[in-house]
Amino acid sequence: MHAIRGKESTVDTTTPRRLLDTDGPFASVHFEDTHDTEDAAKQLDLKLREIETALTGQGADTAPVEAIGRAVRDGRPPTGRSGRSIVAAHGEILLDEPLAEPPGAPSVRYSALPYLVPLAAHTEPLPTYLVVLVDQVGVDITAYGPRRQPLDTGTVTGQDHPVHKVRGGGTAHRDIQARAEETVRHNLAGFADEVARTAQHVKAGLVFLAGEVQARTELRNLLPPDVRRVTTEITAGGRAAGASPAELDRRIDEVLLGRRLAVLDDLAERYRAGSDGPSGLAVGGLEGVTTALNEANVETLLIGETGDETVLTGPAPVRAVGTTARQVGAGPVVTRAADEALPYVALATGADLVVMDERLPLAEGFGALLRHS
Repeated sequence: MHAIRGKESTVDTTTPRRLLDTDGPFASVHFEDTHDTEDAAKQLDLKLREIETALTGQGADTAPVEAIGRAVRDGRPPTGRSGRSIVAAHGEILLDEPLAEPPGAPSVRYSALPYLVPLAAHTEPLPTYLVVLVDQVGVDITAYGPRRQPLDTGTVTGQDHPVHKVRGGGTAHRDIQARAEETVRHNLAGFADEVARTAQHVKAGLVFLAGEVQARTELRNLLPPDVRRVTTEITAGGRAAGASPAELDRRIDEVLLGRRLAVLDDLAERYRAGSDGPSGLAVGGLEGVTTALNEANVETLLIGETGDETVLTGPAPVRAVGTTARQVGAGPVVTRAADEALPYVALATGADLVVMDERLPLAEGFGALLRHS
């Protein structure tokens, strides 16, 4: 699912409020800042110059342009393929977020309202999750945040002697084998406690478990039921030398992609049922969506191909939007880009923003799931 949240931001919870409490104009840039080649710094500098030229060409003054330049040049380089969204106004950075995946092309706007659609389109609203690598003598646990940023990592080492069974049928051999089995059970019980403790501490919604086949299977069985329910075993990666982190990442990506597609399927089904069924919990098109936004009745704003659609709003601060002046209310009205105004009002009313793909055509580029009929 591609989304940005207003009710419960998956990032800094002060970001929506800072955007809403600041008058424009806003400089909104969304671009790839991948840092995985020898000339990455040079390429990023060239991209930044293009962004600065584009902002200046749209009438931006020096304050937001320089603020964005400083944020990019002074920031810590990302690891691997990466994207970034920055919104600035009056020389202040209001939003600076990593993207789950790089956008295909840079998006640069200088406008009266922040442009948030690319941020929603390239943001993964994932739960916090754990990656657990285990063998008989140790476990590595890494917690990742909703934007897949590492939050914490740790290693727990158990007893390493004896853990290996021995061949033979004598009493001594059987004793050694029993002690080895007991050591492994003791180790795994401790590892399970640590995984459960970490999952509870970071409120993990997913746990990926990789490593030695027998160790990970037994570890999963030792986890509390609530953690076991959200645990997926991955047949790649591990603690042993030669284990492939890239293959582990690929398998995790497959699971996460499946999760996101399932969420999009669910949203599309809810929209169709709400539009066609008796519940009336979905509307489409600019008139219906803007009416629902003005009533603070939008749970999730769905965004498709918006084109050059425009709407009317009141002057700043924008809290009402419509296709007619009557919808906006008393006072002067201003024509604004629909893909700026509707997400802005949705954010102000605590709605989620979700960019849909071709599975759900939306009239005039917008639809909404409603809080109540």
